[in-house]
Formats: sequence, structure tokens, C-alpha cells
Amino acid sequence: MQGKLIVFSAPSGAGKTTIVHRLLNMGLPLEFSISACSRAKRPEEVDGKDYYFLTPEEFKHRIDNQEFLEWEEVYPGSFYGTLKSELTRIWGKGKHVIFDVDVVGGLNIKKLFPAETLAVFVLPPSIEELEARLKWRNTETPESLAKRLSKAQWELTFADKFDYQLLNDNLDRSTPEIYAVISSFIEK
Repeated sequence: MQGKLIVFSAPSGAGKTTIVHRLLNMGLPLEFSISACSRAKRPEEVDGKDYYFLTPEEFKHRIDNQEFLEWEEVYPGSFYGTLKSELTRIWGKGKHVIFDVDVVGGLNIKKLFPAETLAVFVLPPSIEELEARLKWRNTETPESLAKRLSKAQWELTFADKFDYQLLNDNLDRSTPEIYAVISSFIEK
């Protein structure tokens, strides 16, 4: 079976990961595509569940072997991407693939599978709210926060290239809204 592809992209802190996790618990025939990355594994993370953790050399080798559906060097020396084998794994289970990827990766997937992909861009209520959410995480230095906010401004310029723009100002409103959109898309 070749299923559908549901792509979620957004600036960091917009809430895309939270929405994706909620959708996975709502009974839709979806399975999460596990991304590959070249960063070090955090203590609480599990290889093959949270990410496929690769060394930068392994990542580059797989790029050379054309094993990625999409990939990007998000920050210098920091690679993220989706292995083609994820589609085979999930479609083999008779499910549709849901992605939580950066903006460029999301648009690249849409280019490869235009009719089979629903590309969703999650919008924060405002840049000020996005900054507050990132500060609330308490994981950012002032420098990394400035870098993320600068990147967010750039990423927001791509919102109109996505099939659907979801304002995430209230999870109890935005999650059912996008659930209905995805349900309709899957049934097509």
C-alpha cells in the first residue's frame, strides 16, 4: 500500500510536536515517521524511537547513497532528515505517515509526493508568544533563543506555500480542527 503523507512544519515553539502527539492518540490510521539526526542522543532518548541517531559521517554516507527522502543541514554540522525506509516501514503496516519536520523538509516532501501529501504549517499566535513559549521551555541560552527567533521569522515567510495553515492559539481548538482536515484528506 502507498498511503498518504501528513506533514507538519512550524517554527520551533509553535506547538507542532504537541499537536502531532495528540493526533497519534485520536484513532486515525497514522504512524509517526522517525527522523534521523546527527546530534548526540540525550539521556532520556531512545535510538529508533525518538530519532535514528547517526554520526555526521554516517549521515553524509547515507546522503551519498540517496537513502533520504529529505534532509537538511539545519545548523552547521547538524543534520536532520527522513530515511526513505520510513515510508516502506509505515506503509507496510497499512498506515499513513505523519511527519514533524522543518519547513524546508516539509516542502521537499510535498514536491516529491504532491497529490499524496497534506502539508500543514502551524502558526504561533505571534512572535511574542513564540518567544514566551521558548523561554518557558527553559532550554535556550540568550544566543540560541535569538537564533531560533531569527530562524522563525524566516520560516514564517513560507507559510503560504503549505496546503493548510493552522493557528495554534489554543490546543483544544486547533487539534480538533486539524483532525477534521486530516480525516477528510485520508478519505479522498
